Amino acid sequence: MTIQLNMIQTTGLAIVMLLVGKFLRGKIKFFQDFAIPSPVIGGFLFALINLAFRLSDTVLIEFDETLRSFFMIIFFTSIGFNASIKTLKAGGPMVGKFLLVATLLCVLQNLVAVGLSGVVGVHPALALMTGSTPMTGGHGTSAGIAPLVEAAGIVGAEVVAVTSATFGLVMGSLLGGPVANRLISGNNLLEAKKKQIEVDVDETILAESTQKLDGDRMNMAFFVILIAMFLGSYISNFLNLQVARFTALASFPAYIGPMILAIIARYISDKGSDFIPVEEVDVAGSIGLNIFLGMALMTMPLWQLAALAKPMIILLLAQTILILLFGVFITYRVMGKDYDAAVMTAGHIGFGMGATPNGVANMESVCEKFVFSKMAFFVIPIVGGMFIDFANLIVITLFLTFVG
Repeated sequence: MTIQLNMIQTTGLAIVMLLVGKFLRGKIKFFQDFAIPSPVIGGFLFALINLAFRLSDTVLIEFDETLRSFFMIIFFTSIGFNASIKTLKAGGPMVGKFLLVATLLCVLQNLVAVGLSGVVGVHPALALMTGSTPMTGGHGTSAGIAPLVEAAGIVGAEVVAVTSATFGLVMGSLLGGPVANRLISGNNLLEAKKKQIEVDVDETILAESTQKLDGDRMNMAFFVILIAMFLGSYISNFLNLQVARFTALASFPAYIGPMILAIIARYISDKGSDFIPVEEVDVAGSIGLNIFLGMALMTMPLWQLAALAKPMIILLLAQTILILLFGVFITYRVMGKDYDAAVMTAGHIGFGMGATPNGVANMESVCEKFVFSKMAFFVIPIVGGMFIDFANLIVITLFLTFVG
């Protein structure tokens, strides 16, 4: 039996599974402890059901994913609006330094993936789906980038990226705390921290204002996103025309133009006109992320994993070793070799293999045992929540251009 779902039915089912995931997340502690997103839980559940249908040869479900790219571009455009150059400057040298460190990790994650592709016998572009796309990027970036790689003829790219992102969420949460604990205890950093004068930071940058829901601002949020998507599409087309002059095997993703335009618009808005309703744009982006992520997970062809299991194990083991070595020898040392640096290392391992909430959870765990680190809780959310996604997308696009 074949069941065909049109674009409305596909989107509706994705939202139903998202809500199922939200329910399960509230009931099952494992999902809460490892900060597994609701769309991932619900989407994976349906993907497993679909796998069972396919293996039993009883039901074949066909999806119309027309709206998936629309919601995806909404999400990535909102990332552009969140990348505030004003905030980056106000954050001071520690924020800029950590952004460089986090970007370097993205580069190394991709170098390791591509470098091992020949060893494990997979296409470099497929190996990249275990690099910074799922590791630093998480499920959102994976679900955005992998379909482009799949469309270029790399079978299994999507399922590898999303599975790797889930692996990263769990491992990043497991490893961050113990590494920081060893750094703090082994180097007697707590005593030095107690004697240290707390560094003053401008916490108003991260302050969340509570305001009454304003329909006009919500409308404006969707309007600026849609206008950026409209005009940005011409930027994407122009960039791809330039790339086509050098190679026919690679292209920029559709959202790169809208993201660039959104960053420019945010810069102009921060200069004083303040026409971007930032909080509402963030809400709109979150809606886009949840729906497109639910669709991506729900339609994932899990049966493609069987042939890729062995290469994935090797590639993901290499990524795990990389994040441990990078955290101890790069993040910790570059950020100052002190208590704050150790806590930031825990945070970086969390979002360098998973997502910003995992990084914050790692830091909370460390600080509950020792003492609070104001600097760590200032730097990690700014870089992880506002800037690293954009930097990572540039790195990923460059790598895909060369290996495509």
